[in-house]
Amino acid sequence: MERFVRYCLSALVVATMFACGEEYSNLNSEERRRLSEQVFSAGAHLPQGSPKSMTRIAEAIEIDSTYAEALREHSVAYLKRGMPHKWKPWFDKAVYHDPQTWQPWRGYLYLWFYRDYEKAIADFNASDTLTPYMDYPQGHSVDYWRGIAYLGLKDYNNSIAYFDKHILRETEDTGEDWVEINAFLYRGIAYMNTGKDDKALENFDKVIHYFKKSADAKYWKAKIMKRMGEKEKALALVHQAEQDFKEGYFNNRPYVETLYQLYPENFVGLKQAIKD
Repeated sequence: MERFVRYCLSALVVATMFACGEEYSNLNSEERRRLSEQVFSAGAHLPQGSPKSMTRIAEAIEIDSTYAEALREHSVAYLKRGMPHKWKPWFDKAVYHDPQTWQPWRGYLYLWFYRDYEKAIADFNASDTLTPYMDYPQGHSVDYWRGIAYLGLKDYNNSIAYFDKHILRETEDTGEDWVEINAFLYRGIAYMNTGKDDKALENFDKVIHYFKKSADAKYWKAKIMKRMGEKEKALALVHQAEQDFKEGYFNNRPYVETLYQLYPENFVGLKQAIKD
């Protein structure tokens, strides 16, 4: 089935390009962009990656090969099907034609889909020079994403530094209760990995304060309680964490495994370790 889908995607793109070439040859660049945007927008309701959607995107690109939004969207079907050799060339073209918009987004994709933390950080850093404002790919600041990338690299000091920047800025702008809760979670894990359990606990307690049910915060707090010799508190926390997990209150992401993602065996193993 996967081979058939790949064949359909490729065949539709090729067929569309042959059909459209002559029709748009007399348009100037502004006319091409307007028409390309119209063709692209007209199919926005179509399911992402479907044959009809891919045909519509291919036509928009044929009209204007510099239209970054269409280039980026064309790459998505391949990204979500795990085809990096097809995703990256298209996304790189989008970055080339509109780096201000799509370079930080490429960093986000390097971070989560490919766990290439160094390339992710390079793209996030580039966004600092490309725009005079803070970029927010996928709804969070590049400081937040850099904090996660450095955590993935086990560079805990840089991870903490960027989470500090993100949390401070968000707190000043909208209030601490509006800060993305996983910023506290991941900063706590970074502190825990540097042996600063008191700082780690502060962050896990922030998560529990603002979001009463959190398998992750309670699980990591239980590990610290165990390390401190507080076995009863640790066991109570891990039981609560397991229940929160069963109810769906745990850190996860669509399409990919999140960093430090928990699974049922984590709770089983921690409970046994506490009892031993």
